[in-house]
Amino acid sequence: MPPPGVCLNIMGSRSKSEGYGGIANPEKFLNQDYQHLKQYCLIKGVRYIDDMFPPDRRSIGQGILSPSDLNRVEWLRPAKIAPNPSFVLDGISRFDFGQGLVGNCWFLASIGALTFQNDILGHVVPLDQAFDENYCGLFHFRFWRFGRWVDVLIDDKLPTINGRLIFVHSKDPNEFWPALMEKAYAKVCGSYTDMNAGTPAEAMMDFTGGIHMCVDLSSPPHNLWQLMCRAGKSSTLMGCGTPQGETSANTVMQNGLVQGHAYTVTGVKQLMTREKTVNLVRLWNPWGKGEWSGAWSDKSPLWQNVSPQDREMCLSVADDGEFWMNMEDFCEFYTDLDICGLSPDFLESDSGCPWKTSMYEGRWVAGTTAGGCMNNKDSFWTNPQYRIKIRGECSGKECDKNLLVSLMQKPDKRNRRLVQSLHIGFSLFEITEQYKEQKGKFPASFFSRHSPVAQTATYMNAREVIEFLFLKPGEYLIVPSTFNANETASFILTIYSKAETQCYENSAEYRFEQVEKPKIIKNSGEDDNRKKLFRQYSDKFEEVDAEQLQELLNGKILKGHLKSGFSIDACRSMVALMDTSITGKLNSEEFVRLCNKVEKYKGIFFLTDVSKTGTLSLRELRNAFIASGMGVCDEMLNLMALRYGASSGHMTLESFISLIIRLDCMQKIFTRMCRGEQMSLQHSEWMAISMYT
Repeated sequence: MPPPGVCLNIMGSRSKSEGYGGIANPEKFLNQDYQHLKQYCLIKGVRYIDDMFPPDRRSIGQGILSPSDLNRVEWLRPAKIAPNPSFVLDGISRFDFGQGLVGNCWFLASIGALTFQNDILGHVVPLDQAFDENYCGLFHFRFWRFGRWVDVLIDDKLPTINGRLIFVHSKDPNEFWPALMEKAYAKVCGSYTDMNAGTPAEAMMDFTGGIHMCVDLSSPPHNLWQLMCRAGKSSTLMGCGTPQGETSANTVMQNGLVQGHAYTVTGVKQLMTREKTVNLVRLWNPWGKGEWSGAWSDKSPLWQNVSPQDREMCLSVADDGEFWMNMEDFCEFYTDLDICGLSPDFLESDSGCPWKTSMYEGRWVAGTTAGGCMNNKDSFWTNPQYRIKIRGECSGKECDKNLLVSLMQKPDKRNRRLVQSLHIGFSLFEITEQYKEQKGKFPASFFSRHSPVAQTATYMNAREVIEFLFLKPGEYLIVPSTFNANETASFILTIYSKAETQCYENSAEYRFEQVEKPKIIKNSGEDDNRKKLFRQYSDKFEEVDAEQLQELLNGKILKGHLKSGFSIDACRSMVALMDTSITGKLNSEEFVRLCNKVEKYKGIFFLTDVSKTGTLSLRELRNAFIASGMGVCDEMLNLMALRYGASSGHMTLESFISLIIRLDCMQKIFTRMCRGEQMSLQHSEWMAISMYT
């Protein structure tokens, strides 16, 4: 049985801080170890079969093939498909492959761009794989997936009908890296069907893990040509798309372009004709055929207006899917341009300052940290907050952008087709002098008095939104959010900066606006009454066990205030937390101490139940913690809501008391046993605390 998710998250965070999940040390996708499995197969003399992505109809998925064709699919290894299979033949090129039945032109267009960047290609496609004496039917590829690089294993059984590959296929039937890479990405997406429809930016991000910029070609920036030239000279991938037609079909228009189709930008070139200078863009159709027939196409007479040297260098008359067109036609017939690079360097010319990267993973949880956009005035402040201090300024032009903020939503489902993208965005506020000493989450009053100095232009239901900004030295607050409140999702916030910056998640230290606290007046007579009540229920040793405590709490102490009463398990937990003598029972002093806590937390509960429902909403739960004087970060608040809250998003009195007594006890345990910020325990000590608290 795998460890609980909280444990896995802690292990993952620690591993990531040590470099695991980086490009040099990728995570093992689905915990499959390439070297271990390969060694096992070679020793046993067997061919690998992947039980996590089995060669059957589950891996193809529903809807992409007709039921009759699905029944005809046979999964074959390359040696059964071609006489002399090879992983790579004569190097890797965009002309190696063509699209199959699945509508993943976006993925193949991105592979086309990848073939121009050998360094990036080598990370994604390990080229030391072959059908040689160490062949065992096992291959692997690496992709960047939402903040981490993963090493993805597959067997080499490929789906065929009548011995022919039904998805991506190589022009040379003996070359198999494209089909194997497609299978690995299908495994990451959930199935081949899950690869149907997308944008080049998605796959290009998964090939680079870098910065993504999307250009709307209907209103391009004035420096678009310069931007594309810089990108062409950098370690970047470029792709674009044509507008969708009246139907979802990929209809070929009279000019040769395909509607609703992804293309690769494979080059830019400025040529001198007899009359003027012309800026040309070279594009490639991942179908491997079908080209633009307008100006500067393969057979255009305009090529006679350039020098023979330029014509020889640029023009290739072949139906290979690649063609040239001028910049004006490019902007007219394509809707957007996606550029992905390892760093933001391509965004500027003559940048003398290196960019620094900070990445943070967070989560919006309905009721606690999903406050929605600024239209939701009462809840916007509950969103995750990130405080950033810009210490210095790069010695560049005053108007130069020095900060790029990327917000990416992270899917909770493995199958790509099941992911529902929310509308996401962020707002950025300057922290004024009045709030410089603010510790922890900024309250609602701050946002009612301050307008954002920058924000996303619109909330988009996209995988990622980005903004390129200039910020003067100072302190700022970044608040990522969904458009609607109470929408649960995970996200990754990435900050690229040229200036020296310091950034951190802002909820760890809690000092909120003043919240009324219950007035507790010590009354020795109450303790005497509780001892008297205790003696009525205690055994001959003057102790009460969990069953007796349950009867006291539900029938006497909190009678009339509870929804369903304390369960026996909750009472056993409270006994363990308060039991200083480890007898499994409470003596008189321990019982009175527990009763005092119960009375205190009951007062806090009803004080913060402003809706007077007899339960706490998760937003009211925040105020209950404030009133109790306990600080909890957003991550801990989300976990408590999951563990102790009801599915309705509310918490009963009995759940609240169980929660806050445990929180108080565990904090005191750590305080007493820690050395600084860490606690060291032997195995037996850890087990004792875990099993009896």
